Amino acid sequence: MDEQLALNWLSQRMPVGDDCYTLDWSGTNLLLTTDMLHRDSDFPAGASNYTIGWRSVAVSLSDIAAMGGDPEALVIAYGNSDFERDKLEDFISGAEAVCEKFGARIVGGDLDNHEELTVVTTALGKTTEPVTRQGAEPGELVAVTGDLGRTGAALRLFEVGETDRANELFRFEPRVETGMKLAPLASSMMDISDGLARSLHQLAEVNDLGFRIMADKIPYHPAVDEFSDTQEQKEELGIFTGEDFELLFTSPEENEFELARTGATVIGKVTEGGVEIVRGRDISSLKDEGYVH
Repeated sequence: MDEQLALNWLSQRMPVGDDCYTLDWSGTNLLLTTDMLHRDSDFPAGASNYTIGWRSVAVSLSDIAAMGGDPEALVIAYGNSDFERDKLEDFISGAEAVCEKFGARIVGGDLDNHEELTVVTTALGKTTEPVTRQGAEPGELVAVTGDLGRTGAALRLFEVGETDRANELFRFEPRVETGMKLAPLASSMMDISDGLARSLHQLAEVNDLGFRIMADKIPYHPAVDEFSDTQEQKEELGIFTGEDFELLFTSPEENEFELARTGATVIGKVTEGGVEIVRGRDISSLKDEGYVH
């Protein structure tokens, strides 16, 4: 069975749901998520072991943030063809640093021989108000946190050998605090792992509605301009590359002022159907393309 057939089969057996599994437990909601990352597909040449540790943990913390949760604990499974002490210590230092910054702790894990560096992180969080991907309504606002294109710019910097700047950009900060602030305001939410375009299509599908996005409202990371001579190139890095792990969410119009106080940017409206982008006077469909795992 090839990869695509396996994915199709798995999606039928285990439909893709929210960013975390939610378990009602003793008056609160426990959030559980897991992620697997590989050297070849997730960490470009030049990514430091510290960055690999940071990013491996951050992707799972981002899932907790997407549900409006507070991360509590993580376990890490680490597979590699060698276990050089310095490399492993740097990896652990990066993993511990992002945990410490966002209030989580590493409570266990496993090591095993593997032909390719592979990291599996499983995170546990909690929240009293879990925000799911379902709940958006036509007429609501659609917004994002932070700036898009950070990872796209980092990948270009890795390609040209500017590894210090690339590693810095690659160590994104999961929006844990912002996610908790948004929990009472958001009607639906997810993190942007596959790119803004694909995430919009995913959110539209689960809610059976659409979006109209204003191109001039999309917030781009300043580094994107260094690698973009045209609007098309800018959108390729900021809309389609993916792996930015910002939050995409919807919220009733009356919350616009409160959303601004969180630092989020409103980029459009929820519609009855179709995912569209407005560029000047032109309105066109936004293609469903993004990061391929």
